[in-house]
Amino acid sequence: MVQQVTKGIKISVETNFEGTFYKNYKVHFAFGYKVTIENQSKDSVQLNSRHWKILDALNNDEIIEGEGVIGKKPIIKPGESHTYNSGCLLASPFGAMQGHYNMVNFTDTKKFRVVIPTFKLSAPFALN
Repeated sequence: MVQQVTKGIKISVETNFEGTFYKNYKVHFAFGYKVTIENQSKDSVQLNSRHWKILDALNNDEIIEGEGVIGKKPIIKPGESHTYNSGCLLASPFGAMQGHYNMVNFTDTKKFRVVIPTFKLSAPFALN
């Protein structure tokens, strides 16, 4: 698990390898990840959008941007958290993801960015 705190918002990420499968005559490696966003600040915040950079060992990278997470724009009160599960496909058994969430603080209405720490994706069979 990797964790990072930005402006009182703690991001924790756990990953798992889901398996391999063929699509369009190519092998793909499926990874799942669980993100917990914990509000350790004194203000209520809302997650408005996300930005991900997905990298694989074949030097491919993909940028994903969008509103909310899993179709939601959660409001997280002080001391509360929001957890969701998602996943990605890689063309190689190794890779990494990193990014940030764009959030707004309800007390002062200021927008701010919360860093999602870089986390590694690796298929256990490919490890030495």
